[in-house]
Amino acid sequence: MSELKGYKGKSLDYLTQKNVSVGDSVKVVSDLTYTGILMPRYETSDDSHVVLKLKSGYNVGIELDEIKNIEKMSSPEEKREMSNVKKTDSSLPKILLLSTGGTIASKVDYRTGAVTPALTASDLNDAVPEIANIANIDAEVLFSEYSENLQPEHWIETAKKIESIVNLGYKGVIVAHGTDTMHYSSAFLSFALSGLKIPVVFVGSQRSSDRPSSDAALNLIAATRFITQTDVNGVYIAMHHNESDDTISCHLGTRVRKNHTSKRSAFDTVGNDPAFLILDEKIIKNYTNEFFKDQTFNPRPNIDTRVALVKYHPGYEPKQIDTLIDLGFKAIIFEGTGLGHVGKTMYNAVKKASEHGLFLGMTSQCIDGRVRMTVYESGRDLLELGIIPLENMIPEVALVKTMWALGNSDDNNDLKKLLLENIASEFS
Repeated sequence: MSELKGYKGKSLDYLTQKNVSVGDSVKVVSDLTYTGILMPRYETSDDSHVVLKLKSGYNVGIELDEIKNIEKMSSPEEKREMSNVKKTDSSLPKILLLSTGGTIASKVDYRTGAVTPALTASDLNDAVPEIANIANIDAEVLFSEYSENLQPEHWIETAKKIESIVNLGYKGVIVAHGTDTMHYSSAFLSFALSGLKIPVVFVGSQRSSDRPSSDAALNLIAATRFITQTDVNGVYIAMHHNESDDTISCHLGTRVRKNHTSKRSAFDTVGNDPAFLILDEKIIKNYTNEFFKDQTFNPRPNIDTRVALVKYHPGYEPKQIDTLIDLGFKAIIFEGTGLGHVGKTMYNAVKKASEHGLFLGMTSQCIDGRVRMTVYESGRDLLELGIIPLENMIPEVALVKTMWALGNSDDNNDLKKLLLENIASEFS
């Protein structure tokens, strides 16, 4: 029975008799009394225990023979009905919460141990009741995907959704998003919604919402406070500043990278401090410039994905560039070494790409610093071959910006102008 997934034999018979299902809030009386949510079990588990998730977030297994009674207190359906009674405070600002999926909107599948998409945007709202005291939240699900599955067409849909609500009185937008590709999405929205008058804050979680160490709630609360307590616009990423729960960093959406696979403080602003720090109810502002260099709202959610990000390395096969030309690519962003170099073995391929009209941009593999291609002879050679240095733009951001620029112009001169223009704080 699906309502008691993973239970079998004695435990299945007992829970069925008590009319209790997985997901119910229950009280279990044994030598101690436990209150929590009945969890599913692994398919290979024994039949002599039941598992509860306690309010603390931790799970406890209770031996069936020690249980004196189990009582259902409420079901997920009853909780959902109660949560659908929406409480609003007209004095509070209004925020749109868009869910795209990711760990922040996920839970652990106890059959496999995997993290699976589960929560809706409304669930996030319900799971973090603190935000109802800060703002009125309208929640909507756009997608339910891990971030590695989000493609440029999802970026466009997100941008168009936000563009459609700019005159509906929202103080800002929160986008719940998986962390792995969040900085790609934030970069696209920064260019596609240039001059947007309200802030967009991406929020993720390195730990799923049902784990006691989850950072989902604190990141979400911080993003809500940031929107309600500031008057800035722009696109940001709000994640843990360090491994403590004291401070949340709010990074510029075009100057941020995910630099750790699993730490809660995985994101860093490249080359500078985070734009803002959120300490409980206090907002510390480190970035004094305007996010958008032109404050005129100019939405252009267009894209051409025929752009390659090429990370040069010793032994790189130049014929791979020929393949990109043959496949009809329109631009190549090189992630070169040091100040912006690729080896001499690449010169003929670079020349061929330039002659075929491809836009060629240069970024650096170095985490910090600017591309300076006039310092060494090799760099000057590449300039002669048509490569355009892109200052200190992050390679991933350069890729996204080039896709966006190509979607709005097919003229190489216009393309170069767009890419060298500081539109959304992509240059620091």
